[in-house]
Order: sequence, then C-alpha cells, then structure tokens
Amino acid sequence: EEVVKLAKDAERPVQFIFAGKAHPADESGKRFIQKIAHLAKHSELQGHLVFIENYDIQIGRMLVGGCDVWLNNPRRPLEASGTSGMKTAAHGGLNCSIMDGWWREVYDGENGFSIGDDSHPDNLEEQDRVDSENLFRVLSEEVIPTFYNRDATGLPRQWIRKMRHAMATVTPKYNTWRMVQDYSRKYYLGD
Repeated sequence: EEVVKLAKDAERPVQFIFAGKAHPADESGKRFIQKIAHLAKHSELQGHLVFIENYDIQIGRMLVGGCDVWLNNPRRPLEASGTSGMKTAAHGGLNCSIMDGWWREVYDGENGFSIGDDSHPDNLEEQDRVDSENLFRVLSEEVIPTFYNRDATGLPRQWIRKMRHAMATVTPKYNTWRMVQDYSRKYYLGD
C-alpha cells in the first residue's frame, strides 16, 4: 500500500527501478527478484516499478549515472562496501541508505538520506519491520519533498545543495585514486 501511494501520487510521482541478479545458490534472492519482476509487469505499479532484466556492468553504469536517488537497504551488519552508491555521488545522485558499511562512515546528514538510525534490532523480523517503517518515512517526509520542492525558477535548491555536498564529501573519500594512494603508502612504502 505504501509503495503504491508514493509511486502514484499525481503531484509527486515516484519510479522505482530494480536490477540485479541473485547468486545461483541464493533461493530467497531468486524468489525476491521473481516477485519484483512480477509486480513490475502485473500490478497497479506498472510503469512506476520497473525491473531491468539481464543486469550486467553496462546496465549498472547507466543506472549509477542516471539515478536521482540510489536506494540501498541491506540487512545490518552485512553491507561491506556498496560501490554503486559510492559512484552515484560522482554523478550528482544522492544515496538513501541503511546506516551500515561505507554509508555509516561518510553520511553527515546533508550528503544524502539515512534510513533510520544506527540501531540493530535483536531479530531479523523486527529489523525488517523497523527498516521498512523507516524507509517509507524517509521517502515520504524527506526524499520526495526535497526533490519536488522548487523555487520560483523551478529549481530544487535544497536538492542541488545536497547533490553538491555529496559530490564534495563522498567522491574524494571513495575513489580509485585515493585507494591506490592509500595502498601504496601503507603496504608498499610502509607508512
């Protein structure tokens, strides 16, 4: 219900785009992808929920370079390094993520959006429930209003500030140049 309400809002519509592949041994992951693909084609979300099949590196590049918001909602503490979200900031995209992994290290309140706080519920069902509530809250109260709030010239000034801040804070910390320099200094030069 919440997804339909957000996606089909006549004044502030939202489109969710999913892509990816499950590991051949990940039965629950494969079922999840099948469910998303089915909903994209056979539900009232058609046109607002899209599943891109045959995901590969080229599709990943287009998604990273063309999204307004990169949604990342792994189960804590399993997010090691969401490199797609890191690359999104270089293209002016904003991250909306669970406070885990790399996002926990770089999020400062202005360079994207946090799905909830840094708490860790005791069981998976409770974590899923809390994360779901927090996801819909941040989308409806922060992400969507910020994106659609335009000034007299039609520009989303607060969104643009967040984009610029994300580019200034995320990109310098998460890039190949910095990584190679760190590895060279720490492991080859012994600093």
